[in-house]
Amino acid sequence: MNTIGIADWPNILEHVTAIMNEHRDGLCLMDANMGDGDLGLTMKKSYDALPTLYRDIDEPDMGKRLSKAGLKLASVAPSTMGTLMASGWMEGGKRLVGVTDVDGKAFSSFLEGFSEGVAKRGKCKEGERTLLDAVGPAARSAIERANAGGTLKDVVFAALEGAQSGVEATKNMLPKYGKAAVFAAKAIGVADQGATAGMLMIQGVYNGITSNE
Repeated sequence: MNTIGIADWPNILEHVTAIMNEHRDGLCLMDANMGDGDLGLTMKKSYDALPTLYRDIDEPDMGKRLSKAGLKLASVAPSTMGTLMASGWMEGGKRLVGVTDVDGKAFSSFLEGFSEGVAKRGKCKEGERTLLDAVGPAARSAIERANAGGTLKDVVFAALEGAQSGVEATKNMLPKYGKAAVFAAKAIGVADQGATAGMLMIQGVYNGITSNE
């Protein structure tokens, strides 16, 4: 797949659904170590719904459709992580308004918007052990590869590598928010569960765009 068209998103989102379902129990275990233990269930519920939400929206503009799907997603799983993911899709979608085919550069813009949506809604910054610590580095890596002339596949793979590096870096961060902050002493040496979910989302997108190869 060289570009993502408006009709391609459901297949891509189904691959995100699949990877969130595959890692549901693992995310719950990670979350249980630091808080509620329901992250895997939240991500499953969110990404089980997103492909259908996207399909059901009558909107010819790709970016508006993604953004509206994100808005609806916020009510499907109204938890902290569900809201952050929804905010990412809403803001990322806005970066694709008027775009008909998402190439590498457009995808990097989408990810930049996604990370900014997370930061704005969560009132967080990188280094605080959150979802942003995966999607922020992912966006920067994607932009760098896109500016170097990378294809869509190249850019999404670079984003995945950036997210993986971001997840690894969270092992040396202390949580500042929610119940995880109470268990901060348990965080050192362990990857953040929210950042891991963000990395898995990007892995799902990569799986989707390479599924027909």
